Amino acid sequence: MNTTDIINHDKQDYFPVFARYDIVLDHGDGAYLYDTNGKAYLDYLAGIAVNVVGHNYPPLVDAIATQAAKMIHCSNLYYTEVQAEAAAKLKALSGMDKVFFANSGAEANEGAIKLARKYATAKDPEKVQIITALHSFHGRTLATLTATGQEKYHQGFGPLPGGFDYVPFGDIDAIKAKINDKTCAIMLEAIQGEGGVHVPDANYLKEVKALCKQHDALLIIDEIQAGMGRTGKFFGYEHFGIQPDIVTLAKGLAGGVPIGAFLSTQKLANTFHAGDHGSTFGGNPLACAAANAVLTAIKAENLMANAATIGDYLIAQLKTLQQSFPTLITEVRGKGLIVGMELTKPGRDIVNDCLAKGLIINCTAGNVLRFVPPLIITKDDVNTLITILKEVLPAYAN
Repeated sequence: MNTTDIINHDKQDYFPVFARYDIVLDHGDGAYLYDTNGKAYLDYLAGIAVNVVGHNYPPLVDAIATQAAKMIHCSNLYYTEVQAEAAAKLKALSGMDKVFFANSGAEANEGAIKLARKYATAKDPEKVQIITALHSFHGRTLATLTATGQEKYHQGFGPLPGGFDYVPFGDIDAIKAKINDKTCAIMLEAIQGEGGVHVPDANYLKEVKALCKQHDALLIIDEIQAGMGRTGKFFGYEHFGIQPDIVTLAKGLAGGVPIGAFLSTQKLANTFHAGDHGSTFGGNPLACAAANAVLTAIKAENLMANAATIGDYLIAQLKTLQQSFPTLITEVRGKGLIVGMELTKPGRDIVNDCLAKGLIINCTAGNVLRFVPPLIITKDDVNTLITILKEVLPAYAN
């Protein structure tokens, strides 16, 4: 099928839940993607922070192919070496005690919510309140979209599960006003991604952790977008000097193969017993083989250091761009290679214009251009991004 036929078939047959762009991607290599017409695109979206080692990374491709030839799936009623290895690597990187593998970020957050509720209600059946942040994003299952502090994701799906309350992100006084002895947990992203790339003040998460301790509540940190070395450290929360009780991961963990995970302390893990939680596909051999390849690459390829260095360069270049377009760009913010550039106008048309010039970026929260490229990105790639933005933005600056 040609490009037009593929798009038409998709529109006829697939649920219309994505606002897709009119290209058909075919393959990738390094930091570039190619469409069915052979056109190259510099990828500053990375599958929404997923393709951390880029496209067609040989060790990842080889790990997937080798494992597929051995065994793609078996039940979690049996042990596998690749799952044990992946859990051990995550445990070592996180400082947490136990790991559970799921299929997605939403499932990882569901598991974290279940674990927190079971632990808290064993002490007090009414200790169920979970506080989350406005503009957060935690998933699209009923519980995780309820945890998501954005009303637009709630509309049409009621009645939603109870027990969730929302506060402005970064506002410690708002948490003080909500938290009480019936609070089960506070669930936050270390850096808000989908909500517009918001980075909290240096002391915010420390103060949240102290409130949790005061009220015997748990701290859940959602690292699904900011984790896997994207901020220059393996977890975003490491920049703020805290250790959560539960942390969730997904997206980049297997470099594009679907996987999620939640990790916890031993004390919390003891809450779950056989049958309390589970997954048919979670932690299957194929996904874990991919995760092992990515976790190895994070260290072997010095990807965290690259994210920090190139992230600083990217932010500096975008701030220089802001000086050239002060009426259009209001703020550049982020850490490492999760960066947002807030505009005074909606960003969708800018994304389209960049796409036409061979640059894949994304707009979130309506007016924030989000840059979450592969962690292998180079200074030359940043320069290419800036060159294209300089060509596109003048049309929107008036």
